[in-house]
Amino acid sequence: MSFLLIAGLMLSVSCKKEIEPGMRLSIYEYASVDADGGTWKPILLSAPDQIAVPPPADPASADFQAELAAVKAASANVTAEQKKIINYWGNNGVLRWNEIAQLLVAKYFLLPAPLAQPIQTKYTHHYTWPDPNNPAAYPQFPFSSPPYASRAYAYLSAGTYDALIACWHYKYLYNRQAPSHYDASIPVLLPLADLPAYPSEDAVIAGYSRTVLTWLFPLEADFLAQKAQEHINSRLWAGTNAPSDLAAGDSLGTAIAKIFISRGKGDGMKNTLGTFEQYDSIYDAWAGKSHIWKSLEIPPRQPLAINFGHVLPWTITKEEVTTVFRLPPPPEPGTPEFQEAWDELRDLTKNATKEQKQIALKWDDGPSTYGPPGHWNAIACKHIHDAAMNPLRAARVLAYMNMAIQDAGICVWDNKYFYYYPRPCNVDPNIKTLLGVPNFPAYPSGHSGFSGAAYAVLAYFFPEHAASFHDMAKEASNSRIYGCIHWRFDCTTGLTLGEQVAQRAIDMAKADGADH
Repeated sequence: MSFLLIAGLMLSVSCKKEIEPGMRLSIYEYASVDADGGTWKPILLSAPDQIAVPPPADPASADFQAELAAVKAASANVTAEQKKIINYWGNNGVLRWNEIAQLLVAKYFLLPAPLAQPIQTKYTHHYTWPDPNNPAAYPQFPFSSPPYASRAYAYLSAGTYDALIACWHYKYLYNRQAPSHYDASIPVLLPLADLPAYPSEDAVIAGYSRTVLTWLFPLEADFLAQKAQEHINSRLWAGTNAPSDLAAGDSLGTAIAKIFISRGKGDGMKNTLGTFEQYDSIYDAWAGKSHIWKSLEIPPRQPLAINFGHVLPWTITKEEVTTVFRLPPPPEPGTPEFQEAWDELRDLTKNATKEQKQIALKWDDGPSTYGPPGHWNAIACKHIHDAAMNPLRAARVLAYMNMAIQDAGICVWDNKYFYYYPRPCNVDPNIKTLLGVPNFPAYPSGHSGFSGAAYAVLAYFFPEHAASFHDMAKEASNSRIYGCIHWRFDCTTGLTLGEQVAQRAIDMAKADGADH
């Protein structure tokens, strides 16, 4: 099976450019259909039937016979452009919508320029952040930094998983088959899995994804509506679903999206970037202390996402963020551990190998990219595709991985602002960085936390590749050392923290009713 991610995912994407997804998906037979999927335990829904889906029309009814005629006409006269759209969506829309989310993150991962007129409170502030109440104003909303991105991938993935559990429940409750089951003369342009057709899983995915991503990226509403309609129409053109399959699926996905959006409106993310008064308070709290982080941008930028550590997690409690997952203090200057880390970076400044530099750049994931969480989503999607997972299985992997990634990020950011630890170049200006220096404290490393969480969950789902995932995570963690923007102890503690947080997601997965 071929699975290629074009390099465009890693390139700078301007806010004014069109989004052109480029993942080439082969169309494959599912390794399993998981007929019991409707009994699996959802993430947020109280039960798979929390949202009611009415029974479909009887296959013998005049209404359904009219639908069959419409499907036959549509699939028998498919244009070249419609075939292109059918192939673009493939037969696992979970992967395509994940890619669209990656590209939206890249499009909006742009640092605001300095203000023409700084804002003066107790201290002078040279930058402002996007306003969700006025998303089109500069700087445009959202600023999809790694904290925002991790949350976006989590809401997309966790909700898609719940929506597909509900979809599977109703599929096997009503057991209405694909149109060609009732009229063998209907052309079918995609493989038909041994799944009931009502409601359509593709329409569920499209309805959910369109609604949640529009909430997260409001300026993309028209683009997302277009992609969702293409996705839904592709199933009619391919002959795999009747119009009522598609309408029921879209309605179900949309309704479940509203449940997740309701959670999101109360999860504390709206406070993440902070206020000028909160920045003033932070500056006061650390005033006079020498071994602390300071912005190196000119003019200095406010620290990023100061309240992300207070956002509602998925797999752990808010209390555990500051108790179970609060790290021990980083090394004090003058200690052997600190000196060893300092010596390593001073050596790397002069003697970094070509391979170390390449690793640093490979995992940079800075502005105008899909971010470190997106990097791991691309890795996960490849393995999902190569394992020929059906959409429900695919959504399950991405749900647990992305919840773990966000929760690890929450714990990382809590520690960052608890310790306010300096970057290497804060301590020694002679340390020359290969990468841009992120505008927040060093301890622990965010890349390492995200990577530790992602690798641990993926190792659970794909145990045959566990060693490879571990190596990737370690490489991602080391990349921040090779780039001279983190101390080694930032990275080792971050990686371990991510692994520990991920165990909670793995425990949830073990108890959700699926076989693995």
